[in-house]
Amino acid sequence: MMRQFPSVLILACCAVFLCSMEGQTPQLKMPGKGPVMSRHAEGTFEAKTTPLAGDEALAGTLLGRYQLVKEYHGDLEGTSKGEMLAAGDPKSGNAGYVAIEEMKGTVNGHAGSFALQHIGLMENGAYKLSVVVVPGSGSGELKGISGTMEIIIAGGKHSYRFEYMLAGAE
Repeated sequence: MMRQFPSVLILACCAVFLCSMEGQTPQLKMPGKGPVMSRHAEGTFEAKTTPLAGDEALAGTLLGRYQLVKEYHGDLEGTSKGEMLAAGDPKSGNAGYVAIEEMKGTVNGHAGSFALQHIGLMENGAYKLSVVVVPGSGSGELKGISGTMEIIIAGGKHSYRFEYMLAGAE
């Protein structure tokens, strides 16, 4: 039987970020490409999680599947869609999830799309989260993008800090 996770608890798993980038990343040069500069983007987003019907592969497990839909504002402008798989007992402070979402829109004016991979863990009420750009997922002006995202939940509002690199971007 699929366990239902409240949206607030699922999104609360995003409260702590494991992969923060401290300080300035030096400019790098990739063979045959322009400079790779460390860049920063921040803003807000609204997220909606919707339970998905279980399928035969998940029958008899504690796993729950959810559709993700987000609207990004600020330095990231666009929408994302994705899917999340979650397990555990959030009410006891112990749960985990994995998710992949594809963001389509602009990053500081560069148009295209890219995918983000989430790995979240809540253990004894403490959160750990990693959100990274999936290598090779960038398209359009975002081709070659890499980076990490921090998700902040404060006062019921969601925001992000995105540290990224984009080959050849000015």
